[in-house]
Amino acid sequence: MARVFKGVSKKSHVFLGRGPFRILAVLRAFALEWMVSHFSHPPFLLAHHHMARRFISQLGERESVDEVFLVADKQLRTNRQGNFYLQMRLSDRSGSLTAMMWNANDKVYSSFENGDYARVQGTSQFYNGALQMIVTRIDRVIPRDVDEADFVTLNVSTIDRLAAEVAEMLRTVRNESLRNLVECFLVDEAFMAALTSAPAGIKNHHAYRGGLLEHIHSLLRLVAIVAPHYPDLDADLLLLGAFLHDAGKIRELTYERELAYSDEGQLVGHLVIGVGMLDEKVREVERLTGEPFPRELHLRLQHMIVSHHGQYEFGSPKLPMTLEAIALHYLDNLDAKMHSLGTLIREDANTDSNWTPFQAPLGRKLYKGGEAAREN
Repeated sequence: MARVFKGVSKKSHVFLGRGPFRILAVLRAFALEWMVSHFSHPPFLLAHHHMARRFISQLGERESVDEVFLVADKQLRTNRQGNFYLQMRLSDRSGSLTAMMWNANDKVYSSFENGDYARVQGTSQFYNGALQMIVTRIDRVIPRDVDEADFVTLNVSTIDRLAAEVAEMLRTVRNESLRNLVECFLVDEAFMAALTSAPAGIKNHHAYRGGLLEHIHSLLRLVAIVAPHYPDLDADLLLLGAFLHDAGKIRELTYERELAYSDEGQLVGHLVIGVGMLDEKVREVERLTGEPFPRELHLRLQHMIVSHHGQYEFGSPKLPMTLEAIALHYLDNLDAKMHSLGTLIREDANTDSNWTPFQAPLGRKLYKGGEAAREN
């Protein structure tokens, strides 16, 4: 009796013929079934599909899309006719866009969660000057079948470098009490792990893992340039304020994969959280040194944290009332604006225009420059 190769079905074996041709046919059938069983498996298709990946920043008008994205902000809504549609936010390391799936239902909505990776098929289009996607199919993808580097804006080596440089700049502080405070934060492994992972926001500036560290790093560099120009500024105090002004965001936000607000963030906010973290470290300094922390310094640091948004309507319970608090507000605003507007210009999908679409929050368009400037 002829041998049946393991893995080849009996149905295939019936039609294989005799003699040498039979052996060759068996091998071919085995190879065919092995390829079908392995290469038609979704992970293979995704891996193959992934090799030619196009990122969100590379998409234009009316392009067919079949890529893996990170999903957030999914909502099942109804249109004017009472029909359900699914709205969500899709992102990769290059940016994000809003996506809609018409004629959706609870089954589709429940097939994936916020923070999941999903293979999305659809078509890109412009709507009110912004790129969005009309989705025709969406399927959850397990993380092991995804190259997570496609979703990481800052790699590990960059984060390590930024963290080391932040520590180096902070250790230039000369005031002994503030230097002790710096060390209590820097040696707190849990705090530093969160600080180097957290975003600075979920939609606006530095809205990606490691974004908070990048923002703080940039702000410390600005302080090092500006403070020497104004002798009346306390450079040490301004440096600490820049380091701690958004520290509460490590608890205000969640950022394991999806970027969102925590319950504490929604109910309390990063300004109050940040003051609490400062107070805790001040008590730690007092316990370790056996001496009281200067009340004046403590008050000024608290004030810088609660006032750095600059205006009541932007969430600050107090307006900046010290030179350092005023300087911190403007430097923080400068860094946030330059980052968010620069990103908006770079990622604008209207590549044929010298201008971005009208930006309603800004009340204006932004000039991207002529063709030569855009090519550079």
